[in-house]
This record gives sequence, C-alpha cells and structure tokens, in this order.
Amino acid sequence: MRRAILSLAALLLASCGSGPERRAIDGAQQGLVERMRQAGATDLDATGRADGGMSVRGKLAGRGFAIAVPARWNGEVLLFANGYSTPGTPIRVPADPVVSDSTLGLFPAAYRDGFAVGESAYDKSGMAVKSAVLNTMRLRGWFAKLGATRFYVGGGSMGGNITLALIEKYPTAFSGALAACGVTGGWEEEIGHLVDLRASYNYFTKGTDYALPGDKDITSDGISSTPPTGLGFAQPVWLMMQVKRVASPIARLFKAARANPQGPEAKMVARIASVADADADPMSVAFPILTAMVGMDDMKASFGGLVYGNRHKAYASPLLNAAETDALNRDIQRNDADPAAVAFADQWYRPTGRFLTPLIAVHNPHDGLVFADQARMLRARVDEAGNDARLFQIWAPSQQKEIPTTDLTGWGHCAFTPRQMGVLWSTLRRWAETGQRPADGRY
Repeated sequence: MRRAILSLAALLLASCGSGPERRAIDGAQQGLVERMRQAGATDLDATGRADGGMSVRGKLAGRGFAIAVPARWNGEVLLFANGYSTPGTPIRVPADPVVSDSTLGLFPAAYRDGFAVGESAYDKSGMAVKSAVLNTMRLRGWFAKLGATRFYVGGGSMGGNITLALIEKYPTAFSGALAACGVTGGWEEEIGHLVDLRASYNYFTKGTDYALPGDKDITSDGISSTPPTGLGFAQPVWLMMQVKRVASPIARLFKAARANPQGPEAKMVARIASVADADADPMSVAFPILTAMVGMDDMKASFGGLVYGNRHKAYASPLLNAAETDALNRDIQRNDADPAAVAFADQWYRPTGRFLTPLIAVHNPHDGLVFADQARMLRARVDEAGNDARLFQIWAPSQQKEIPTTDLTGWGHCAFTPRQMGVLWSTLRRWAETGQRPADGRY
C-alpha cells in the first residue's frame, strides 16, 4: 500500500521533465535482448546504464515489465512485488528499476552484487494480489528461459502479502524471500483496521468542523480517485487535491489537539484512536482513512464483496464510561461481510505460515498504514506450523515522516533506510547460500 501516496507523487513528476539519459547497448547486450525476444517478450526497449549494465522494459502476455541486468550478471535474479496503488492511477513500470524508490532500496543492493533485478506490472491498480502473483511468476519463467539459475523475491506492503503468497503457493520457486512492512496476517484484519478507524472517526467527528468530506458510508468510497475526462496533464493535480480534501479536516483536528492538549479536540483524537486500536498519530489516522476513502469500491470489486464486517463487534475504550460505550455501539455504522469475499481474500491471500523458502520479515512497530499486528499474526502462524527455522522476523525503528499536503509529521509506512535494506539483503543471501539461519535479534 505504500504506493497509495507515492503513486500520486510519481504522477506529478511524470507530468514534467524528461526520462533518464539514453545510452547505447553493446553487442553482447544486443544479443541478450534478442534472446529476450525469442523467449516471448515484446515491445522491448533497452538502454545502457552508466555502470555498463542495461535497463530493459517490455511486455509479457501484454503485461509490462522492467528489469536491469548488470554488466557482469551472475545468473541470479531478484524479483520485487510492489505495493498498493491508488485505484485509477496508470499502470506503469519504471524506466530504470534500480533507481526506483518503490523497492525500498532492495534493488540497488542486489544489483551491486551482480543480480539481475526486475518487476512486473499488475493487471490493475488498487488491490491486485492474484494478478501480481501470476504476473511475477510469468516474469520468473521468462528469466528461466534466459538461463537464470537462482531466484529471490521481495515485496513491500501489499507486496509483502504477495511475497507470502508466492512462496507458499510455489514452494520451490525461490531460494529466499523478504517481506517488508507487509500484510503478512491477512486482508480481513488489515481492511478491518481501515474500516474501524473510518467508522470511529465518523462517529466522534459527526456534526463538527472535522468531519470527513463526501460519502460517510464506510462500505463505499468517500470521494472519487478517478479524474474527470479531459483533464490531461492536470490529472495529477486533481488527484492531489482529492488527497488534500481528506487530509485537511484530519490535519486541523490534530493541530487543534496539539494546541490544547486538555481541550475537546485532544479528547476526540484519543477516543478515535483508542476505539480503533490505532496510534493517536496524524499519519496513522489519515493514511488508513484516505486508503478506505478512495479504495473501498475497488476492494469490493477485487474481492467480490465486503471482506470485513463489524455487525457483532463490541467496540470499547478505557476512555469511555458505560453510557458512552453503549451509545457508541448503538450508533456507530455497522456492516456485514460477504462470505464469498472473505473466502476469496483467504485464497488471495491469507498466509498460513507453511513455506519452505527462507523468509525475512521486517516491520516497524509503529507504521502509518500496515498495523503491527500483521507481524504478530505471521509469527503465530509460523509457530503453529512448527516452521520457525524458516522465518527470521525483526522490528526496525519507526520513523516520523512528513504527511503530504499538510505541515504535520507522523509514523511513516515502510519506514526503512537503504542501509537497512542492504543489510537485510546480504543477510538473506547469506542464509540462502549457507543454510544458516541468522541469529534472532541481530541484523
């Protein structure tokens, strides 16, 4: 889901300026490109990199992909599954995946080690776990035709869920895997957090200047993420304005709360977060609500209905007395889950903890979008499966990040540094090559 905001920034950048400088490829690289074409790739566009390698974009079965092959390729490959993108944003792959920020710094580390790196586009924006799994495996199969000898896979946010699906559904396809800030527990719980937070916010801000714009129904989008036709290059600006519509009342609420820690706004913030079991933090409130406000219709379409229902949930908070608790449970919006949608979400994808591939899973204890209980659910399932030897799970320090369109900061989503990801990559590679699991608590 990290791309929910990143994709808007990328659109803004794409609307102005030029792409990377093009360089000619040498004869050996031209020969490799021809082999790529013979292996089934179409629409190939290859350009040399300053380090002597090359970046290639093309299509497999009509789906875009982007790869980079170093000058001295070791025959091994790291694939990456990207996170959630705002519904309606264009489906693109980067011109040079090594410098793309969507891989959290994982690609540069692997590329420096002589690995080819690559990612596939999904069939759609928004929720796309099933197509991501199938398209990533198609890219893997294509690389195998080129002679690749060993494969690794990584993913962030929704891509962390995709990574778990890949190694559990295809147990011998990858030698090592890394899931960062991932939905490693399941979509019912993650979407449940978004819905609970939106419902709690609606309940406590009803009739105030801090109420959310648009449709208040928690089972539908609150505002549209699909730009009107005819906007052309102005579409990114329109999308950013939609983000600002949602973020502005939340930002005003937090600013008022911070200005008067004993005032009604501070009390409101504390109650919203407590009822939804979330951090009382601007990012941890705004980012999930934004995702629900622009993504609920796409989630319903992708899963075939509502994945999460709160009909029988008893909401509670130590900040509420008995009468306030009764009023909350009487008046907060309720909805029912669709059993068929829950079943589909289980298939795409609720991790089981049963996998053969060495897996490193890293989370921030405070994450602005993917809640920490996703890490704890993965741990519990791995323990239940007796599979501890194949999981190395760590917590990376949380980081405060600027919230787009506001002057506030909050807990970042997927808040890892390139150095951290480089160390984790080296750790994963060493584990896969030696068979020695890293020591707990160290990386």
